Amino acid sequence: MPKQIPTPSHPPPDTWTILKLVQWTTAYFESRGIDSPRSTAEILLAHILDITRIDLYLRYDQPMAVSELARYREAIRRRARREPVAYITGQREFWSMPLDVNQQVLIPRPETECLVELALDEIPEAGDGQPCRILDLGTGSGAIILALAKERPGHWYVALDRQPAAVRLAQRNAVRQGLAADVRFICGDWFACLDATGSRFDLIVSNPPYVRAGEIDGLQPEVARYEPRTALDGGPDGLACLRHIITAAPGFLKPGGTLILEIGYDQAEAVLAMARHRKVYGALAVENDFSGLPRVARMKLKN
Repeated sequence: MPKQIPTPSHPPPDTWTILKLVQWTTAYFESRGIDSPRSTAEILLAHILDITRIDLYLRYDQPMAVSELARYREAIRRRARREPVAYITGQREFWSMPLDVNQQVLIPRPETECLVELALDEIPEAGDGQPCRILDLGTGSGAIILALAKERPGHWYVALDRQPAAVRLAQRNAVRQGLAADVRFICGDWFACLDATGSRFDLIVSNPPYVRAGEIDGLQPEVARYEPRTALDGGPDGLACLRHIITAAPGFLKPGGTLILEIGYDQAEAVLAMARHRKVYGALAVENDFSGLPRVARMKLKN
């Protein structure tokens, strides 16, 4: 039977080294059905020690201090309760950017990088004509807008979120990435805080809530128990926010402007039907994510 990770008041009978901890934690996570047990153990331990995962191998025989063991044990407990690693470490990488995250925002996901790739196709390099105006709706951690601002400097970026805590977090991430002067963050509910007579954008992007309300509790525990429901709940059919954006966006897009939306894997036909019903969009398309699932809808406002 594996040894219990010691508390400060109960030191181990022998010395816990980095290697021993990683091996023990890997086996423990496997027994609890935790995904990627070895890499999870390494990520958590590297976080506690404030070193890289490579350093874990270079210092494999380093003994652990009692205080470090206590912090690591708490991290293991949290992960065993299915709390996402990103919330435990307070960080998630997106588009090669380390971003701060917490339970006030959705954890950025790899498939959202597909949205970023498509959006970059719509933004010219700086100096090619007038600067573009880009709007990110429901920015959360700021992952999308910061990735765009990083790759295409020299344009005018605005990001909205109705949660003040999310706006503050996104602003901190902008500072962390050296982009604080490039993106304007606003607390507001979708388009409600914008002036329809003056706020026209070349590109609007969004990863809105699109999970059916009745399906949230059946999602992975990491999602259902910990991620903010307001960032997941798309109403009874999962389309409430998408419907609102597709309906309202023409009032805020320039003629020929583009709307790009992340959608659920089974929502492509419904989203395209909503866009056709508005009769103001053209060039309708849905692109697959890295897993081959329909994930990103793109449409242009007719001239």
